[in-house]
Formats: sequence, structure tokens, C-alpha cells
Amino acid sequence: MLFMKSLFSILAAVLLLSTHLWGQEVVNSPSNDSINATLLFEYQQRLDELERQRKADSLRREELEEAFKQRQGTDGPDRDELQKELNAITQEDERRQLQKKSHIESLRSSAVGYPVRGVMEDTLFYIYSKIGASMPKERALNISAKIHRLYDDDFLNVDSIIVQKSENSYDIVYRDLIVMSVSENDALWEGIEMQTLAQNIRDSIGGSIEMARRENSLVKTLVRVGLVLLVLGLAWLVFWLIGKGYAKLLAYVDRNKGKWLRNLSYKDYTFLTAEQEMLVVLFLLKIMRWFVYAILLYITLPIVFSIFPFSRQWADALFRLIWSPFRGVLMSVWAYLPNLFSILVIYVVMKYVIRFVKYVFHEIGAGKLEIGGFHADWAMPTYHIVRFLLYAFMFVLIFPYLPGSDSNIFKGVSVFIGVLFSLGSSSAIANMVAGLVITYMRPFKIGDRIKIGEVTGEVIEKTMLVTRVRTIKNEVITIPNSSILTGNTTNYSVEANGQGLIVYSTVTIGYDVPWRKVHQALFEAASRTDMILSEPQPFVLQTGLDDFYVSYQINAYTRESGKQALIYSVLHQNIQDVFNEQGIEIMSPHYRASRDGNATTVPADYLPKDYEAPAFHVKVKRESGGTGDVR
Repeated sequence: MLFMKSLFSILAAVLLLSTHLWGQEVVNSPSNDSINATLLFEYQQRLDELERQRKADSLRREELEEAFKQRQGTDGPDRDELQKELNAITQEDERRQLQKKSHIESLRSSAVGYPVRGVMEDTLFYIYSKIGASMPKERALNISAKIHRLYDDDFLNVDSIIVQKSENSYDIVYRDLIVMSVSENDALWEGIEMQTLAQNIRDSIGGSIEMARRENSLVKTLVRVGLVLLVLGLAWLVFWLIGKGYAKLLAYVDRNKGKWLRNLSYKDYTFLTAEQEMLVVLFLLKIMRWFVYAILLYITLPIVFSIFPFSRQWADALFRLIWSPFRGVLMSVWAYLPNLFSILVIYVVMKYVIRFVKYVFHEIGAGKLEIGGFHADWAMPTYHIVRFLLYAFMFVLIFPYLPGSDSNIFKGVSVFIGVLFSLGSSSAIANMVAGLVITYMRPFKIGDRIKIGEVTGEVIEKTMLVTRVRTIKNEVITIPNSSILTGNTTNYSVEANGQGLIVYSTVTIGYDVPWRKVHQALFEAASRTDMILSEPQPFVLQTGLDDFYVSYQINAYTRESGKQALIYSVLHQNIQDVFNEQGIEIMSPHYRASRDGNATTVPADYLPKDYEAPAFHVKVKRESGGTGDVR
């Protein structure tokens, strides 16, 4: 328990430190640094203009003071005019000073100075204004470099760093080295006198050098080495304890797995067996162990780095490296919450609109709501189209709220995906358009018996892309809708429940059989066939007078469009039986009615018992000129 409390305390400290470091990173980020440089540059331009005016007024003041001295002891209008002009210049100088202060106050909330670093990389003070051609950032870097030069001087006496008054500034000097010049603008930024500011900066520089010497002494170094070894030893001990605890935890789980783990099943299906659950538990424990190792390592390294001054920046960099992305993600999520709420509102509203539309079309499809000219079987396909359009409209409303929707990368990826979709889905889009047209053409519906090209069967499924047909052999054939739209479709079921579907078959009979007898035989065969209607009555068409036979076509009505194969099979059986009973030879395929030595084609069961095949007739011509018949 004590270890867990200590661990939570360390984690809390890490979080607080990371928050501080992340705040520093935001302040000193490249974007903020650019904005800060722009603000200071604009201020410096205004300051340069005021300085030029001040110098001009200063020269004029000197001229007026010299003229005023020459007229000293005399009275007259010239002396009064000189005094008025001197007073005006003094007032203008005061006005400029107030203008500088006012402008500086307006910048305090937005502009950030450039830090001057000490030997220990600690911030001593900030630079906001330039001197001569040196910009604030350049001044800060130069002063930091000179402080390091002073520290590298083994014979440096901090008391030898002094403040000297120059023409327009106070200089911080060590021997012949001018460490820094404090100008009037620097004093205005700090809100104190130039001499006081120069003395404060001198004390800060001296204190930083003395502290660095103390921190880098041999005793301090040895103490830090000892602290590093202590931290590493404690970290190794904790790692060892975690390993031991992990091994004991595994043994404890293995002993009790029979009590804790059961097969996870529903009815007859087992989702996870006890062995699989054990593997999951072991995997989670391993992940947890490595996570604890990572946390411990992440805590140990910054502590080790923070012991030595030269490596403290490494600790800061490590914290920023890990925590800044996490904090950036969290802040981005927090900033995105208003847009997310807007997306949820749009989604919920559109969801209930789609539900209402679905209800309306469902009522139309069920026949409860009738709209003139709108068929019930159009309801659900039309609902799918309307739903797609509503979802597209919803996406248009949501798109501006998506993260990164206004970025060029997002737009480029969107265009790229659109091009790929258009190039790779041309056939799919053609099938979808064809499916839409077929829906409203209504050439067939689910359950109809149809013929598409060479495929005949029952429609079992219609989608936007394909139509599926089951043949009489239970073969499910998928046909693209574009093929259906460009070809012919025969529907056997449309009129089956009305006038009835006509089934027909053709037989060829020789010219020696009277056509009325053939008609009667075909009518008889049709009447014996189940599923053929008596009303309307069957009829026969003579479709051809060929070389050796006449073509007769029997036409009969049926309502069973899905059983055509069975109807045709039975009809053909009955035609054979009736024709055989009546002694009519079916001349298909291409029999010739030649009886010279050939038996009839009527089956033997239908022939009389004394039937004999006719003999061959051969006519022989003798040499004497006579002829005779030979059988």
C-alpha cells in the first residue's frame, strides 16, 4: 500500500511538471516566437521614429539654450519666445515618454521578451528592445555568450563587474568587456530607473556565476554521482520486486484458474474456452507488467537527468517528447467538442427524418397508403434512393465540422479517392443505374418465372447491382443489371394469373394422315395433361407444309408458369400415347413414309398380333425380254 501511494505521488508530480513544461513549450513555440518577433519589430519601428524626433528636438534644445544664455540679463520679446519654444520641446519630450510607456503597456499582455540564460541555463532576465543594429533576440544571445565567457575566466572576481554611466545608457563592464548596455527603453519595459535596472542585472549576473561555481564544485559532483547510483539502485530494486511479484501472480492465477474461468458460451456455441480465456489473462498481465516497467523507466530517467545541471535539459526534453503529444491530443479533443456536439445533433435529427420516411414508404409498400401512379413494389427501392440522398445531405452538413476538413491534405486525399472511385467503379455505377431503371420499368418481380438470354428460372433476388435467378436444376445464376437492360427479358408469370400462359409443342406428321385426325389427337393429348386449362380451349396451328410432312403446333393455356418443364414432359408423353393408340406415325425427326420392306414406327404394343412387316418388291428384267416380280 505504501508503495502504491508513493507511485501515485510520483505520477502526480510528473503530471504537474509536464504541465509546466508543456506551458513553457507553448510559450516558446516557433509560432509564438514569430508572433512575438513581429510585435517587437513593430514596436521598435515606432520607437525609432520617436527617437529620431527626440534627437532633432535635443539639437534644437541645445541651440535654444545657447541663444537663451546669450540673452541672459536682458528682457524682451526674443527671450520670451525662446522660453516658450524650450517649454514646448520639454512638453513634447514628456509626451513622447508617455507615448512610449503607453505603447509598452499595451504590449505587456502579448509580447514576450527573449531570455538571457545563465551558466546553469537558468533565465536571468528578458530583453524586449534593441540597441543600435542589434535586435532583441541577438542581444539576448550575445549577453548569454558573454556570461559564459566570464564564467570560463578562472581569475574572475565577481566584485570586479561594475556599472558605468555612458552618454545614453548604463554599461555593465568587466575590465575591457562590456557585458551589456542598459538603455532607456529597457528601463521603460521594466518600469524602473536605468541605473537601478543596471545594478539589478549586474547582481543577477554575478549571482548566476557564483551559483554555477558552487554547483560545479568537486564535492557537489561526488554527491550527484552518489545520488545517481542511489536512484539507479532503487530503480533496479523496484524492477526486481515487480518481476518477483509478477511470477507469484502468475502462479496464483494458475492455481485458481479452475475456479475463476469457465467456457464462455451461448446455447451450443462456445465463444471462448477456459484455455483461451487463460491465454487472454496472461496476455493482459504481460501488457500490464511492461506498462509498469515503462512508467518506472519514464520516472527514473528524468530524475537521473535532473541531478546534473548539464543534463537537466534532457529531462525537460524527455517530458516534452512524451507528454506534449498526449496533451496536444487531449487539448485538440477538448477544442473539438463543440463541433462533435453539432455533428451528433445533425445525426440524431437526420436519423429520425429517415425513420419517418421509412414509415411512409413502408405503408405504401404494404398497400395501406396509395398514391396514384406509384406502384407498391416501387416503395422500398425508392426509399433506399431517398435514404441515400438524405445520408449524402447529412454528410454535406457534417463535412465542415470534420477535423482537418479545410486542410489541403484532406482535400487532396478526397480528390484522389474520388478519382480512384470513378475510374475503378464505372461498371458498378453502370449496373447501379441499370438496376434503378429496371426497378421503375418493372419487367419482373421476385418470384416471377423469366428468361434472360439463355437463362430461364425464378427470380429470387433483386439488388442495385445484380439479379439472381434459380433455374429448374437449382442453379443460382447472378446476372449483372447492365446485361439485363441491354438484352431481352421474357416474363412467363405476368399473364399466367390472367388469361394464362400458352405452352406449345410442334409435331410433324406425314401427308397420308388426315389433318382433322391429327387435330383431334392433339386435343386429346392436351386434355389428358394436368395443369392445362380447359378454358380457354387449346388450339392447333399448322405451321408448315414441308417436303415429307406437315408441322402441327398444339397451343394450350396454363396458370403454372413455374412448372413448364413438367407440363411439357407430360404433354409430350400424352401425345406419344394418343398418336400410337390411333396408329399415327410421328415423322419427327425426318422419317419418310416408305413401306417397301420397312416396318411401321408405331410401337409393337399398339400393333395387331398378326401384323407383318411388308416384303421387299424387286422387279427383275430377263434377257429374253420378259419381266417378273421377285419377293
